[in-house]
Amino acid sequence: MESIRSLLEAKAELTHGSNSTRAIVLSTRVRLARNLAQYPFPEWAKESQRREILASCLEAVKALPQMNEGNEFLVENLSDLEKQILMERHLISREMMQSKKSAGVVISGDQSCAIMLNEEDHLRIQIVRSGYKLKEIWKSINAIDNAIEATIDYAFVPELGYLTACPTNVGTGMRASAMLHLPGLVLANQMEKVVRAVNKLGIAVRGLFGEGSDASGSIFQISNQQTLGESEEEILKRLISVLDSIIEQEENARQKILETDPTKFFDKIGRAYGILSHGHLLSSAEVMNLLSLMRLAVDLSLLPEENRKLIDRALIESQPGHVQFAAHEKIDPAKRDKFRARYLREHFAGLPALNFEDLMN
Repeated sequence: MESIRSLLEAKAELTHGSNSTRAIVLSTRVRLARNLAQYPFPEWAKESQRREILASCLEAVKALPQMNEGNEFLVENLSDLEKQILMERHLISREMMQSKKSAGVVISGDQSCAIMLNEEDHLRIQIVRSGYKLKEIWKSINAIDNAIEATIDYAFVPELGYLTACPTNVGTGMRASAMLHLPGLVLANQMEKVVRAVNKLGIAVRGLFGEGSDASGSIFQISNQQTLGESEEEILKRLISVLDSIIEQEENARQKILETDPTKFFDKIGRAYGILSHGHLLSSAEVMNLLSLMRLAVDLSLLPEENRKLIDRALIESQPGHVQFAAHEKIDPAKRDKFRARYLREHFAGLPALNFEDLMN
C-alpha cells in the first residue's frame, strides 16, 4: 500500500492542475495502442510469451526520461482496492482491473503519463492533462512513441498502419478525447440531440470512465471513433472542430438559462452548496452531481476561481476506492457514504458564501 499511498499524496495533474481559460474542458487525453511485431496480441499469447512481452516493454518504458521519478505497478501485486484507485484516477482501464498476471502499468511522477502493458494491446500509451491541450499532448506523446519504437519493433504494415487487437484501433491506433462539463446542455435537455449529431461525424460520447459508464456530474468523454484512413493531425483537427462546437453550445445553453430562468441555476447551486456543507450521508453518484453544480458556481463567478482545484480534486477523491482507502479500514457502502459526507463537510467548511448578487442585478 505504501507505493499507492505515495502516489495519492503526490501532486498530480488531474488533482492539482488548473484550467480557468476553457473551464468547460476538464481534461484532454491522447492514447496510442501499440503491439510488438513478433508476438501474438495479449489475449492470444501464452503465459510465457506474456512474461516476455512484459519484460521487454518494461525495459523500454522505464528508460524514458518522463518516467525517471515514476511508479511501476504489476497487477498481480495490486489489491482490488488499489486497482480501483488507479482506475478512478484514469491511470488504468476497467479492462486492466480484471487482469490477473503478466500485466502492469508505469506512471510518471505527475501522473500525466501512464503506459499500460499487456492490457488489450501490448502497450497502451496515454497522456492526460487538465484543460484543453490536445495539440500539446499529441506533440508529447508522439515523442514518447518514437522513443519506444527506437528500441521495440512495432507491428506495422504500410497498407493499414499499426496493427491492434481490436479492429477499430487499426491505423493510427490513436484515441484522442476530452472530458467536458456540460450542465447547461443537460439542464436544457439538449444532450441527446448533441450525441446524435456528433455520432454522425464519427465522434463518440461516453461517460466519465469511458465506454459503458454513466455521465455522472454532467461530465462526458468526447473522442474520435475512426483511426484508419486518416492521419493523426486530421483526426485531431476534426475532433477539435467538434469540441469547439459543443463548447459553444454549452456556453449558449448556460446563457439562455441565465436570461430566461436564472432561478433554476441558483436553486440547484444553492441546494448543492447546502448539502455538501451540511450533509451526513452522501453516495458517490449524488456527490458527482452536487460537485458538478459547484463547478458551475465557479464558472459563473458565484465562487472565487481559486476554489476550482478543490472541487476538481473532490471529484476524484469522493470516488468509492479513494474513500475506502482514506478510511484506513474496510467499510461497507453505508459507512462510505457517511465518511464521504464528513470529508466534504470538512473541505467545504472554508468556502465563502455563494455570491448571487452580481448575477441577480
